[in-house]
Amino acid sequence: MPASSPSTVGGPDTLRALQERAARALPAAYVEVTEGWWLRHAPGCSWWVGTVLPHGADGTGRLAHRVAAAEEFYAARDATARFQISPGACPPGLDAFLEERGYRPGSPMSLRTARTARVREQAVAGAAPPVRLEDRPTDGWFGVWRAVHGVHGGSGSERDLLHRVERPSAYACATIGGEVVAVGRAVADTGWAGLFGMATLPGARGKGAARAVLAALAHWAAGQGADGMYLQVERDNAPAARLYDRAGFSELCAYHYRTAP
Repeated sequence: MPASSPSTVGGPDTLRALQERAARALPAAYVEVTEGWWLRHAPGCSWWVGTVLPHGADGTGRLAHRVAAAEEFYAARDATARFQISPGACPPGLDAFLEERGYRPGSPMSLRTARTARVREQAVAGAAPPVRLEDRPTDGWFGVWRAVHGVHGGSGSERDLLHRVERPSAYACATIGGEVVAVGRAVADTGWAGLFGMATLPGARGKGAARAVLAALAHWAAGQGADGMYLQVERDNAPAARLYDRAGFSELCAYHYRTAP
C-alpha cells in the first residue's frame, strides 16, 4: 500500500499529499511553489486548475504577507485570486482571514479515496460496455468530455494541460454501438491513482458505461502499482456520488474555494 493507505488516511500530511497529486495531474501552465503554497495560473482551462493550493502551517502573523503575494501573482496576470481550502491541510485561520478580506466561499467539494482492489471488485459487477484504454486523449474522448461538461469552442488549452502531465496516464473510452459514450482519465503517482474527467453522455446513462470506465481504470491503476485511488467531486453531484459510493469510495475530507471580491 502507499505510505498512508486508504484505510488509515485522514491526517494533514495525507490530505496535502493527495491534493498535490491532483495538482500534478492537472498541471497549470504557470506554477510558482513557495514554502508549500502553489500559485497556479491556467489560462483557457477550468478555473479550479488556476487556484492557490495554500499548504503548510503558517502562523496568523504571516497570512497577510502570503495572501498579498498570491494576490500580486494573479493581478500581474489579470486573473482572479482563488484559494482551495482543505481543512487540516491549510494554515489555521486562513479561511477566516480570507472571509474578512471579502473572499466569497463556494464550490463545495469532496475528496474521496478507496482501495484499488475494492474498486475493481465493485465496478465489474454486471454487464457493461467494452472499454478501450489509450495513453493519450483521442478526439472521441475529448468529444464526450466537452459535451458533458459544457465546454464549447476549441479545446487547445485543455489538450495542452493534458500534455503537461508527467506521470503515467490512461484515458478510457466506453463504447456502445461503436460510439464513445463515456470517458475517464487516471494518473498514477507514487502509490496512488487519481480519477479525473469522468463523463457519460445523457443517452448512455444507466447502462453501466461509467461503471465500466471505473473498472478499466482501476485495473490499469493496479498494474501501475497504485493500491489506493482518489477523486475530487462536487458535493451536490448526487449521481456521481452514488456511482462512487457503489464503487467503494468514501469521503476523506470536504473542501471548498474562496474567490476574491
